[in-house]
Amino acid sequence: MVVELLNTAVESVVDRVGPEWHSLSKRAKDIGSAAVLLSLLLCAAIWGAALWARFAPHLS
Repeated sequence: MVVELLNTAVESVVDRVGPEWHSLSKRAKDIGSAAVLLSLLLCAAIWGAALWARFAPHLS
């Protein structure tokens, strides 16, 4: 959620600067979106590891 808020802040600042297209503006937005994706993947990996640690010993 924190990363999503930071991404929204970056997008708001980029949109505030001006409506014209610029490669650095696109890059900033893309990097923010990638940060959100990576944080979601990390969260899923942590949940998966926790579930594996909890239930894997009982599968044998």
